[in-house]
This record gives sequence, structure tokens and C-alpha cells, in this order.
Amino acid sequence: MSQFGYAIRQLSAAQKSAKGVSLYSRHVNRPAGRVLAAAGYCLKLTPNHITMISAVFTFTGVVMIATLRPSPAVAVGVFAALVVGFALDSADGQLARLTRAGSAAGEWLDHVVDCAKMLALHMAVLLSFYRYFGFSDPRWLLVPVVFQFAAVMVFFGGILTEQLKRGERQKSGAGGTAPAAPVSTLRSVALLPVDYGVFCAIFLLFGSRDLFLALYCCLLAAHLLFMVAFLVKWYRELSAPGC
Repeated sequence: MSQFGYAIRQLSAAQKSAKGVSLYSRHVNRPAGRVLAAAGYCLKLTPNHITMISAVFTFTGVVMIATLRPSPAVAVGVFAALVVGFALDSADGQLARLTRAGSAAGEWLDHVVDCAKMLALHMAVLLSFYRYFGFSDPRWLLVPVVFQFAAVMVFFGGILTEQLKRGERQKSGAGGTAPAAPVSTLRSVALLPVDYGVFCAIFLLFGSRDLFLALYCCLLAAHLLFMVAFLVKWYRELSAPGC
């Protein structure tokens, strides 16, 4: 039995719940991450190594957005860097489960890199808007700023809610994980507008100012709506007795 085949089989049998996960993450990013995690296992890499390689790909894309004039070729390069970085972001956690090498420090590093990429991506878009998009109205430059605010609020709110729920379950003796819940296909579809993989995909149109701007604004609107809905939902869940 090859190491790669063994790793794929073990990872396939130990996937996290798909509850609250969009179709892209469920059917594209996680399977891609599984393959990369198996490759990392064969190469004797640690989860932290995978996290840092993910950061290299992601921030390569960020630098391209901020410094290169938008074009079809640049768009493909940015998309490739971001989407590989995202797949590697899934791979580090899968490798940690496979090797039982998960740690508080590794989880911290993963979340710090995720937060950094959220901040950096929208700052890079802001720089590109300022340098290359030629807006006559400077108010367009507020769009990436608002998007950054919404994206970080959703990311941080979700992470904090998960940690607080985990702490409450541990205090009540219910264990560190919640029981598996049925996966809703409708919910998986509804979450696509706030899936990071979908955000990566719009950079395929980075060479077309009008199309990219339209899609970027659409995803911003979705993030604002989901931000409000998520914050209300999370607050209610944490306010419930024995949350």
C-alpha cells in the first residue's frame, strides 16, 4: 500500500462535518486539500509547513493584485495563486488530523494567516482600484474598505463563536464537538456568495474592469447581508442556556 493511497483513504474516512459549508468548499476545496494533504504526508511535511506554503501562494496573488496592471494573463495568475493557497489552507487541517499533530499553536498560526489574507486581499484591491481602474469618483475606493470590514467581521465572529461554544460544551461535560447535523443542500448553495473560493474565482475577470467591479460589488452586498444575519444568529445561539 503506497503512503499516498493510505493517506487518501484515511482522510476520506475522517472528513469534518459539511454542515455550514458551501458547495464549493465541500465538493472542490476539501477534495483538493485532501490530495495536497496526502502529498504533504508523503513528503514528511508538518501542518505548519503546509500553512506557510499556503501563505506563500496566497500572498503571491496579493502582490500581483496590488502591483500588476489588470489583464487576462494577470487574472489567471492571481486566480491560480489564490485557489491553490485556499486548497492548501484546507490541507493543513486535514494533515493535522491524519498525523494527530494538531496543536493550539498550529490552530493559532492557521487563523492568523487567514486573518492576514482577508486584510491584505482587500487592501490589494484598493491599491489596484487607485492605480489602474481610473475611477472619476473617489467614493469607489470605499468599496474594498467596506468589503474588508464585512469579511473580517464574518471571519472573526465565526471563529469566536465556535471557540465560545466549544468552551461551553467542555464546561458542561458535553465534549469538544457538537453532534453531527443533517447537511442542507439549500444552505450549501446559499452560502456560495460568501465562500472564499467563489471570491477567488471572480479574479478570473480581473482583466475586465466593468465585469470585475460588478461581481466584486455583488459579493460585497452578499457579505453585508450575511454579516448581519450571522451576527444575529450567533448572538442568539450564545445567549441560549447551555449554548
